[in-house]
Amino acid sequence: MKDGRTEVAGQPLLHWLLQRHPDTPKTRAKQWILAGRVSVGGVVIRKPHQLLRDPGTTLRLLDRQATTLECGAGWQIHPRVGLLYLDSALAIVNKGPGLISVPADNCDLSALSILADFLSGKLKALEPGEAGRTLPPAYRKLEPLPVHRLDQYTSGVFCIAMNPTARGHLIEQLKAHTMKREYVAYVEGRAPAPQGTWRHWLELSENQMRQQIVPASQNLADLPEAQEAITHYEVVTEYPLAGGPAFVTKLRLRLETGRKHQIRAQAAHSGLPLIGDRTYNPSCRESVRAEATEGHIPFARQALHAEVLTLEHPLRPGQRMTWRAELPKDLRQLETTLRAATTAGKG
Repeated sequence: MKDGRTEVAGQPLLHWLLQRHPDTPKTRAKQWILAGRVSVGGVVIRKPHQLLRDPGTTLRLLDRQATTLECGAGWQIHPRVGLLYLDSALAIVNKGPGLISVPADNCDLSALSILADFLSGKLKALEPGEAGRTLPPAYRKLEPLPVHRLDQYTSGVFCIAMNPTARGHLIEQLKAHTMKREYVAYVEGRAPAPQGTWRHWLELSENQMRQQIVPASQNLADLPEAQEAITHYEVVTEYPLAGGPAFVTKLRLRLETGRKHQIRAQAAHSGLPLIGDRTYNPSCRESVRAEATEGHIPFARQALHAEVLTLEHPLRPGQRMTWRAELPKDLRQLETTLRAATTAGKG
């Protein structure tokens, strides 16, 4: 008679794998599991002794190409780059502020180049992850390709393609506005409504460094380079500052389009400039930076963070996946300061 508790708990994954492949030596089967070549229900399991009920036909032995690497809450491969997800189609990274997303003419070090060095074995993770401090050999054949980017001083989550086919699919999602991107921003002032939408036409300056809002009276036919920008906003929290009528507002923003500096330019034009934005926030410009202005909160960068990314996996039609990047340390500290200021104002 079988032990009822064993029936409930199931058998080790290694047991079920050997049952499917009875001619395989036990040591080799264990190596398959540790190498990430065994999945159950589409999820790679790397623990030979993990107890499972009979997985039936959902147990699969994968080929030797790179499979999904589970990175948990984040695998830190560089002080400013966390790896949230990786498979043979795409990587999801969490970029820290101050690092560019992809290589530029005047700077080779970027989130993409750091990932490339990690994949090639030139760079080891700061802490051991699912596969240790280095990746299994299969991942070394992957070549990261740019899809979209974050501004240098914006933190958060974005995706990088691992092959040209996947890159094409991901770029099509951007064009079709089906890739969901949500940001958190801390702005000076109060929004006119709990939620709303910003719709503007933007035109880049001649040096490509600043967006200009096209006046509603302007004939768009005269501006062939102008692009429409649409951002949906929602008020999360309002922080009344002590000693006056000034407010700081925490917003959640969802991009419908993805233009350069879109959020920063639209927020400032709507009377809600981002804290710390040296380009679009008048109170942060050199001429007044030395003087404290009403409602101005000193901050080292624009207070903007890409928090959520949702997309359809480029090689799995219909399967949408979501990743979240928690607020970095500097924004958590900013929020603590704002809460303290609000409490002081009530005292």
